Amino acid sequence: MTGIGGVEMGALAARTRALAVLRVRSRAVAVALLPAAAAVILLVGGSTGHLVGGGWDVLRRVVSVLALCVLLAAAGVALVVARSRPAVTPTVTVAEESAPDLYRMVRDLADRLDVPAPSAIALTPDCDSWLEDRAHPRHGPPPVDRHDDDLSGLGEPARRRSAAAAPVLVIGSPFLWWMRVGELRAVLAPVVAGTGPSAHPDIAAARRFIRGLDAAVAVASAGRRDPLSRVACAGLGWVSRLLLRGCREHATGMERGVAAAAAERAQAVDYGLRIVAQEQVGLAYAGWDRLLTRVALPAWRMGRWPSRLDVGVVAALTELSRRDRLAEGFASRLGERPACDLLEEPGTMDEAVSLLAARLFHGGPAETGPDWSPVGWGEYPEEVVDRTWRTDAARLHRVLDTLGVRRAAGGTAPGTDGPTLARVLDHLTIPDTEPPAPSPTDPHAGYGGPGAPHPEADAATETASGTAAGPGTPAPGAGAQAGYGDDLDAPPPGYGDDLDAPPPGYGDHDAPPPRYGDHDAPDDEDDDEDDDDLAGTTARGAALAAGLSAQLAREEAQARPGGAGVPSSLPGPGAGAGPDAALWDGRALPLLPLQPPRTGREILTAHITAMVCCAAMDTAGAAPGLDWLDGPSLLVDGARTADLAPSVLSLVETGDPGPLRAWMTDLGIRPEKPVRLV
Repeated sequence: MTGIGGVEMGALAARTRALAVLRVRSRAVAVALLPAAAAVILLVGGSTGHLVGGGWDVLRRVVSVLALCVLLAAAGVALVVARSRPAVTPTVTVAEESAPDLYRMVRDLADRLDVPAPSAIALTPDCDSWLEDRAHPRHGPPPVDRHDDDLSGLGEPARRRSAAAAPVLVIGSPFLWWMRVGELRAVLAPVVAGTGPSAHPDIAAARRFIRGLDAAVAVASAGRRDPLSRVACAGLGWVSRLLLRGCREHATGMERGVAAAAAERAQAVDYGLRIVAQEQVGLAYAGWDRLLTRVALPAWRMGRWPSRLDVGVVAALTELSRRDRLAEGFASRLGERPACDLLEEPGTMDEAVSLLAARLFHGGPAETGPDWSPVGWGEYPEEVVDRTWRTDAARLHRVLDTLGVRRAAGGTAPGTDGPTLARVLDHLTIPDTEPPAPSPTDPHAGYGGPGAPHPEADAATETASGTAAGPGTPAPGAGAQAGYGDDLDAPPPGYGDDLDAPPPGYGDHDAPPPRYGDHDAPDDEDDDEDDDDLAGTTARGAALAAGLSAQLAREEAQARPGGAGVPSSLPGPGAGAGPDAALWDGRALPLLPLQPPRTGREILTAHITAMVCCAAMDTAGAAPGLDWLDGPSLLVDGARTADLAPSVLSLVETGDPGPLRAWMTDLGIRPEKPVRLV
């Protein structure tokens, strides 16, 4: 099959499927008109004297009422399908004056492919590119005021209709920063070629019908309070879903035909270079995913959003090229002109896309403020890594206070009763006679086995439920781990900024579940999975992990991002750059959460690692650092330490501090010294 023949075959298949979709619409209209046609027949028969009698009169009235109800319902469904706003991808629109070279390259590419040029270009924080139809009136920009004597706009209506008919080209922002100009042109060739089949009237009408049905389903799924609205929405949803099921197979075949025709047409443009560019697509995806989950997510959790994510993905992929000998050839491409040079102000666009990524993947506020501010890569180690570690360490010691764990062991020197790493190690160290924790079946059951609940777990439960020991009764866990101070009823002193916050409700059944990364609340199945995750830890580790989970849930419930709505004024980092306000519907943010909620073991491991890093920074001269592929890292003498995780896991899972103490001894870390917390 030749290239032209492949294009014709793909376009023909797409048009055939589009006509099948339109036939489904025609059948739906026919079904809606069928009762009206029957009513017309009965009325004409009665007026001509053919269908007379009492039975025919009753039937005529019933069918006429039924036809009227069906017509009203069909008109309502058609109105909702036509007027509902179809879903579109949140993007950052690139104005032509801010990227004339990029628009010129896309138009030249469309001329070479002999297809209509896209009406606009937009950026998205994703490693993909596609065409998106935004011809719906509710997606259009606001009208531009013109003077009455301006004769230059006489030809504008036709041009506006032509521009509105062409789809918008959405480009993944990592492509612009990582790819070279020739590679980007080769990758965009099959995407731009899709504007040809999209301009066919039958394909465009079929797509509008499907998007309208999808928008109608969304309208029907919205919550309604009054019974009449719920009944109307139930009928609307049933009809829309029925029509979507009838169109599903034909719509899939239509899109496949459009893709096949576009791919065949694009083979004539930069075919050899496109093979090389496709390798860069996979590499960019891997680097972007690693950057978001390992580097950006810790910053988002601290209320800071990295303002140069696209620059970061270039640094991450360059680092990957340096480490992986299979990727050595990729670094040599950096001498060529990057595609981001096609933008007039790439830094402004990068900042706008970075804010959009924070909203999509984390659900951050729409506007920059004291609790949601940008951070540069040069400030990341101090502003994010250091603060994250010290915040986690402070939370760890607050939970230890709640469990009644004393600050310093007996016989220690004065002035060492502050937050120390030795306190954590001594608490998690398992004596030779203490058995490991059994697999819990009840999340709130004791961890010490039948008849012997763990004292720290009981202390946390009693503290959360509000029951305090009497004046003459020793505190839970008294003796070797008795709390410091004479007043046993006094609340334990906390570390960190939230000194007035109530103690974490470890045993509180009404405490909100943790929402790490603003994910949905876990259900009972998630609780069972968390119990299974803690089954391999020690009894003290399980109690501490549960307390940390409850404390995190409390903090995140109090400081949950509140920017779900559409901003009144765009927080665009620069003029003309920012998420499209008309496309925002922030009621379900984050739209694309990056990671599932962390398990109790992961939370405990992260907090112990943070405490070790704080001790290393305060007693051994270590420094926080940023690894582009692994995120926050500890630097000792300028070199990254990569062997800390196994030692921490040994302490968490078996209660053996030996490997961790040996690791700290080699680096000169003194666990008995107090550390600075936030």
